[in-house]
Amino acid sequence: MTGFNTQAVHAGQEKDPHTGAVVPPIYQTSTFIQDGINVLRSGHEYSRGSNPTRDGFQDQLTILENGAAGFAFASGIAAEDALLRAVLEPGDHIVLGADGYGGTNRLISKLHSKWGITSSAVDITNLDSVRAALQPNTALLWVETPSNPLLGIADLAGWAQLAKEIGALLVVDNTFATPYLQRPLDFGAHAVVHSTTKYIGGHSDVLGGAVIVADHLFRGQSLAEAVGYQQFAGGAVAGPQDSYLAARGLKTLGLRMERHCSTADKLARWLDAQPEVTRVYYPGLETHPGHELAKRQQRGFGGIVSLQLTDEAGARAFAESMEYFQLSVSLGGVESLVCYPREMTHASLIGTELEIPANLVRLSVGIEEVEDLIADLERGLLAARAASNASRSAAKPVTQRTRQSASAFATA
Repeated sequence: MTGFNTQAVHAGQEKDPHTGAVVPPIYQTSTFIQDGINVLRSGHEYSRGSNPTRDGFQDQLTILENGAAGFAFASGIAAEDALLRAVLEPGDHIVLGADGYGGTNRLISKLHSKWGITSSAVDITNLDSVRAALQPNTALLWVETPSNPLLGIADLAGWAQLAKEIGALLVVDNTFATPYLQRPLDFGAHAVVHSTTKYIGGHSDVLGGAVIVADHLFRGQSLAEAVGYQQFAGGAVAGPQDSYLAARGLKTLGLRMERHCSTADKLARWLDAQPEVTRVYYPGLETHPGHELAKRQQRGFGGIVSLQLTDEAGARAFAESMEYFQLSVSLGGVESLVCYPREMTHASLIGTELEIPANLVRLSVGIEEVEDLIADLERGLLAARAASNASRSAAKPVTQRTRQSASAFATA
């Protein structure tokens, strides 16, 4: 079997037969000349339906996920929306992981609910909780693992078995793990979704999403046909320039993920020893409840580390005070980023039972030198300590002596 990095470099990336160019050209075109009415050259008619640059990227990602077919979209949410529209019917029910990307929850609860779709949020780490949420009209189980932002680990084979028992689909958001660390279709999932903006693109310079499906029939139609038709009819396709950038990033995914994982592990262990940090969420830590499961399912533990600080004031100061960990909503690039999920990526969950703790911060660990990142985290923790102390001082109750002094001043 060909190795991952070899496939990443060569799959779907055939060299230009006319010029011998090592990198396939970007087919920046909207339409294609026909040799006769509906006599198409290489099957291409219009770039919404197919484009050689997008096709190459789709093939590349499909092979790396060990799927039957892949489809690239203009964003991760566009990919998720297309998949939901392709397979669901009014009245269907979704079992949805409670800890996951806030945009997915918003898409389902705010937009698809208008078309009669309902959902139930569950603890992804508890299969009994998942089973209890199943209903006669459950058509789809949706899980992100590792989850965002608490890095929970779901038992993929267990979720797949539950989906099989009721004839539902299992969809896995594999954005955090990527196909380099984890291939959900090998565990029985029916479809994988990605924000290719993140690790697949890897350089914070492209917006995109993807759906990769297994060879599976659902409601009498293959998933490949259903999603392919939705991509064409709905039209939220990835453009050729974006497809080229994502494919270029995908070629080095394995190399980058090794670095992300190695550095994240070192930082997680360092953070776990700091007094300002009350909890570190990272599957690579032996104390993480999903550590052993992650070891079985994944090649590595990923480049995302979440942590809780003493209080909200400390978390905010930490997120806003670093140099290399820049404040941003995204992740998965070569540069390190820090996010305050409660009011950034997961703001739509405030006021619900799924809201993110106010003292939680998420780190996307880049490929910079470990020593520089630790020094940056030290700056952040220093700011967090000062903010927490100031917050506690401001919250102290007025003492009896102070009240008397104030009273005397008022009387005078």
